[in-house]
Amino acid sequence: MQSLLTSREYNPYYGIYIDQAENANIITGLQQSKQKFIDFVNAISEEKLTYAYAEGKWTIAEVFQHIIDTERIFSYRALRFARNDKSPLMGFDQDEYVPNSNANNYSKQEFIEDFEATRNNSIALFKSFTEDMLTQIGEASGSPMSARAAGYILSGHQKHHLDVIRDRYL
Repeated sequence: MQSLLTSREYNPYYGIYIDQAENANIITGLQQSKQKFIDFVNAISEEKLTYAYAEGKWTIAEVFQHIIDTERIFSYRALRFARNDKSPLMGFDQDEYVPNSNANNYSKQEFIEDFEATRNNSIALFKSFTEDMLTQIGEASGSPMSARAAGYILSGHQKHHLDVIRDRYL
């Protein structure tokens, strides 16, 4: 999806996620990846949720919660940027969020319900944006980001982490 964006719309760090976005259409990509997440969670046993592949690594449950937390944060960023809010947004420390998430006490069904609610809100938000709103650029973590870059990051970030779980946890 990087070819759809200009280089000033995102920090190159996010290229890995933008490249993995599900579809050139942000809404379609979010819809497609929504079901993929649900199917993926359903395929994991409850017992496997608290598994980490190495000491100090996140559990599968913590990765799921990280995906949900990140979606909330990037949807908020997209809203601020689409509304032409030029106030710089601070970054977030994912390594501080995870131990404070209580993720290892959630069931598969709780993850699915939380993710569905979060993703449905993201879909509704991006449906409300005009093309002009999608190209509005704000600042997050000291770098420029457009609302549409944040949208591509959502599905690409999810895909990235589900691939990591497949490769390292299962």
